[in-house]
Amino acid sequence: MKKTLALPLLGGLLTACAGSVEPPTAAASEGLPPGFELAVFAEGLERPRFMSFGPDGTLYVGSNRDRVYALPDRNRDGRADAVIVFASGLHSPHSVFWHTIEPPGDFITPKVRPKPASWLYVGETHRVIRLRDTDGDLRADEQEVVVPNLPAGQQHFTRTVGFGPDGGLYVSVGSSCNVCREEDERRAVILRFEANGSGGQIYARGLRNAVGFTWHPETRELWATDNGRDWLGDDLPPEELDRVQRGDDHGWPDCYGQRLPDPDMGSPERCARTVPATFEMPAHTAPLGLDFYTGTMFPRDYWGDLFIALHGSWNRSVPIGYKVIRVRFRDGKPAAMEDFADVWFKGGRVRHRPVDVKTGPDGALYISDDRGGTIFRVTYKK
Repeated sequence: MKKTLALPLLGGLLTACAGSVEPPTAAASEGLPPGFELAVFAEGLERPRFMSFGPDGTLYVGSNRDRVYALPDRNRDGRADAVIVFASGLHSPHSVFWHTIEPPGDFITPKVRPKPASWLYVGETHRVIRLRDTDGDLRADEQEVVVPNLPAGQQHFTRTVGFGPDGGLYVSVGSSCNVCREEDERRAVILRFEANGSGGQIYARGLRNAVGFTWHPETRELWATDNGRDWLGDDLPPEELDRVQRGDDHGWPDCYGQRLPDPDMGSPERCARTVPATFEMPAHTAPLGLDFYTGTMFPRDYWGDLFIALHGSWNRSVPIGYKVIRVRFRDGKPAAMEDFADVWFKGGRVRHRPVDVKTGPDGALYISDDRGGTIFRVTYKK
């Protein structure tokens, strides 16, 4: 379905310099490794979530409100020129992903070959749409529905979208509950579709809430974060980083971690038939977005390692998380975990909650924060 949009833009243009967020100070970089600096790229956004860079380097950001933002930095000074509402009137457009579609067929004469079409794919709670701007004003004026009927309602309403190296459209759909038997088999899964939204199938199941996923730049394997259940105490179950393959069953609601049976649901016999966690993180830290570092600004030791945003706990007796971690990869596998940016939880006060991480075209690391409405930018200087 294609339509031309007349979007309510709420004025369209917001300042990028609103003073609602505490600016970073010299102390902010004390929570990063030596040589790294953290600064505000943009602020004044409403519940910003997942991010994607467009073909021209503009950063697009989904939200847990009704809008998608465009953040241009035309002068490349490391600060967004403006916060522009790219599209609004949407239903929790948490996730965005730029994808370019090559024209079909063989064109012998270059002059008549159609140009590739770039679209911003958006995961709403109940569907996947794609948007584009045809006149260059950074406001979407075309919209098409790609996947019209994702399961919705109850818990875990975010839908993350991404295109794999195989050209397929992948969509994660979290469970409808903390722990239960789902009535709809399309919950607690990663789905795969063709680029046009056809051919939907369950790619992997047993993933309670795989909010973030990405592909290893060399092995092309799919990696996902998975948020474990609540109310098993402060230290169970572990959060997971999983290598996900077609047909995998990662165990939820019966098992967690290294095939450990859930006390309310599982059994050793059932868990023996599931895929264990590839790598474990502390319980209730809520790992969300993740990105393999593909830039060259950071020291070579960081190249190819994985950054993960820990959104932080909400039901633990001692709060934990609220930071970005680095997972060192060796021979295509996670080997060790360490703090990378731990600057937002000081003195028992949660100022910001990281959601997504993304390597920019400039090699900096961009971090979204849905508590303070901020996009941070981490750079390295020798």
